[in-house]
Amino acid sequence: LFTIFLFCSCDNESNGQIPPNVDKYTLIWADEFDYTGKPDPAKWTYEIGQHRNHEKQYYTDSLKNVRVENGNLIIEGHKTRFPNPNFVGTRDTDWKKNQEFLDYTSASISTENLAEWKYGKIEVKAKLPKGVGQWPAIWMLGKNIDKVDWPKSGEIDIMEQVGYEPDVVHGTVHTETYNHTKGTQKGSTVPIVKPYDEFHVYSIEWTPEKIDFLLDGKVYFSFTNDHKSENEWPFDQPFYLKLNIAIGGDWGGINGIDDNVFPQK
Repeated sequence: LFTIFLFCSCDNESNGQIPPNVDKYTLIWADEFDYTGKPDPAKWTYEIGQHRNHEKQYYTDSLKNVRVENGNLIIEGHKTRFPNPNFVGTRDTDWKKNQEFLDYTSASISTENLAEWKYGKIEVKAKLPKGVGQWPAIWMLGKNIDKVDWPKSGEIDIMEQVGYEPDVVHGTVHTETYNHTKGTQKGSTVPIVKPYDEFHVYSIEWTPEKIDFLLDGKVYFSFTNDHKSENEWPFDQPFYLKLNIAIGGDWGGINGIDDNVFPQK
């Protein structure tokens, strides 16, 4: 249920600045999902397993959890009994290793090591899942994350939503200075009409000077480069795109998980 466009005005004459006339954008990458089966392996890769935020799902590359059909990319979360391949024992202190079975599966795909971009306009047309415990996200991470780790790599959350606040979406940046572990993240929320029933367009316009966050073409938050250091602005490097549905976790699971809503996509 995602359509992705990436526009870029990053030529020598524009010096990375987005022109005032959107028609001047040049399309440099897209996936219209005009095929069937697994996401295009030339464009998408998978996260497998448990990764962050004490989320309750196990990410898989199964067609049950992620597939393309009828012109849409579908990411689907399921309530299930899934054997945890990393299980060590119930007394292990690592949250990824102390559950023999996990209760949910979902999918997370990205363009990591396949396509990254610096500056431009990125648009994603999507319909979101519905229900308490759902945590869908359209986001980006700095390509250098393996070298400097998070949050120094930077993170751009084009869209996040938590199921217990179904009619609000969030746009946020995280950096070494500004991030949620310190409670200093920079972002904003915007009300939205039935994102679980209707498609909306989530986008950013990203230049060397600022990142604008847009819902259906209207800016609701801007993060400005104050030219201090990379700790505040790590956004002068390529980033890759990620799409996922998390279930539960430190934010999505604050009010629990409604098991009656599954499957959700």
